[in-house]
Amino acid sequence: MNNNSVQTRISKIAPWNEGAPVLHSPLRYGARANKHFYLPLACVGARPLVFSAEGLPRGLIINPERGIITGKLEKEGEHHILLNAENIHGKNVRELNIVIGETLALTPPLGWSSWNCFGSNIDDLKIRAAAEAMVSSGMAAHGYTYINIDDGWQGERDPESNALQSNSRFPDMKSLCGFIHSLGLKAGIYSTPWVKSYAGHIGGSDGECVRCNMPDYKYKGLYFGEHAYHYEDAAQWAEWGFDYLKYDWTKWELIEIKDMYDALRACGRDIIYSLSNNGPIKYAAEFSRYANCWRTTKDITDHWEDTPDYKGMSCIGFTQDKWVKYAGPGHWNDPDMLVVGQLGWPWDKGVGNLLTRDEQITHITLWSILAAPLLAGCDLSRLDDFTVRLLCNDEVLAINQDPLGKQGHCVKEIRQTDEQGEVVFHTAVYKRRLYNGDIALAFFNRSEFPAEAGIEWKDLKITGTKPVRDVWANKNLGKFAEGLFVEVPAHGAQYFTLKNT
Repeated sequence: MNNNSVQTRISKIAPWNEGAPVLHSPLRYGARANKHFYLPLACVGARPLVFSAEGLPRGLIINPERGIITGKLEKEGEHHILLNAENIHGKNVRELNIVIGETLALTPPLGWSSWNCFGSNIDDLKIRAAAEAMVSSGMAAHGYTYINIDDGWQGERDPESNALQSNSRFPDMKSLCGFIHSLGLKAGIYSTPWVKSYAGHIGGSDGECVRCNMPDYKYKGLYFGEHAYHYEDAAQWAEWGFDYLKYDWTKWELIEIKDMYDALRACGRDIIYSLSNNGPIKYAAEFSRYANCWRTTKDITDHWEDTPDYKGMSCIGFTQDKWVKYAGPGHWNDPDMLVVGQLGWPWDKGVGNLLTRDEQITHITLWSILAAPLLAGCDLSRLDDFTVRLLCNDEVLAINQDPLGKQGHCVKEIRQTDEQGEVVFHTAVYKRRLYNGDIALAFFNRSEFPAEAGIEWKDLKITGTKPVRDVWANKNLGKFAEGLFVEVPAHGAQYFTLKNT
C-alpha cells in the first residue's frame, strides 16, 4: 500500500466482541407486507448477548440469542420498537422504526461485493469465507449486512423452468444462501438483461438481437435477446433465498428496468434492486421510482485521478452534486463500490491498493456524506487494522445511515490555477443535514500539498456558538463561535459534526 501521506489521527476501533453492548442497527427499516421479514441486528459487545424488543407487532419474533427479527406482517403501517441488548458488562437500548410498505432500503446498503477482489474467479468456498470474515472481523457487528456474488456464478438454463442455474463452482445456491443467513447476514446476486454478461456468462435473455445499444459489443453477446427471463430468474433467486440484485448493463432502457422491477415485486421475496452501471441522469426521475440504488458513474478504480484507461476515485466522487435531488430513503445514488483495503486487480497479481491512506480516508468520508451504498470490495481475509478503522468507525457509518436520507453536497469550493492553467490549490467543503438537526461537514483537500480548508457559520446560514466533534477521531473539539478552519493533508479529508443547540 502506498503510504506517502499517512493520516494517523483516525480513531482506533475497540475490539467488537468485548465490553458493554452497543447496537448499530438502522433507525428505520423498510419491508413489504406478506413477505418473509428478516432483520439481523448489528451489535458490538462481549458475547454472549441477550436481545429483546419492546413493541414488536404480532407476526414478528426476535431470537434472543442471535438478535434476528423474523416473521411476516400482513398489513402496511409503521411500528415503533425499542431494541435491547444485554451482556455481563451492561445494557444498551436503541429505537427502531419498522415501516411496512412499498419502500425497501430506507438507509443505504452496507456490505461486500466479490468483484474488486476476485473478478469472475469466484466459487462457493470464497463466498462462504467472505461471509465468515465479515463476522469475525467485526464488520457485521458494526452494521455491514450484504454478501454479494458478482458476475461469474452463472451456468445453464433449466429446460423446464427456463430459470438460470448456477455453474459447477456453486453446487447448491440454496445451501449457500442458508449459510449466509445463518451468520446473520444477507445474500446478493448478479445478472444482466443482455444475452451475455460483461464477463461472458449467460445473461437474462437469449435469441436474436432485438436491440443493441452498443453495436461494437454485439459480437460479445452484449445485446438484448428476443426472449427475456425476468420472472423466471427472479423466482429462482427468491427460491434460493437471495436478498439483493445487482442488475448490470449500460445505456439503460426503462423497459428493462421496469420489467425486472415487476419481476422482483412478484417473486415473493423482498430483494433490493441495484442498477449498474453509468446511469443516464436524464432518465433519473423515472428509474429512481423503481430502483433502490443506481450507478451514477463508470467503474471506479484505485487511482486518484482519471487516466486514459481508468476512472479515478476523486473524479468519480466529486461529481455527484447533480444527482442530489434523486436521493432519499429507499433510493440512493451509487458512485460504485469501495476501493479501500487489499484489492485483487489485476486478478493474476493482486497489487494491493494504489490509493494512499489519506486518499482512502477521503474516499470513505465522501461516500459517507453522500449517503452512498458502502460495499467493500477488498479481500476480507486480509483486513489490516487501518482498513478496519476505515470501514468500522461508527460515527462515520451513522452519518451514512442517517434516517433523514439527505445526500451531502458541496457548499464551498476554492480552486486556483497557475499561468499554465494547472490546478495548484483545490479545497472543498461538503454539508449534510442530519435527522436530529445536527450538521455533518467534510473538508477535502484535492491539492498536492497540505492546505487549510474551512467555512464560516454565516455561509451555512447558521449563527451562534456551535459544539464541534471530530468524527474520525471520535472526540469533541469544543465550541466554535464563527466558523471552523483546519489543515487538511494532501488528497485528504477532515470530518466533523456541528451539534444542534
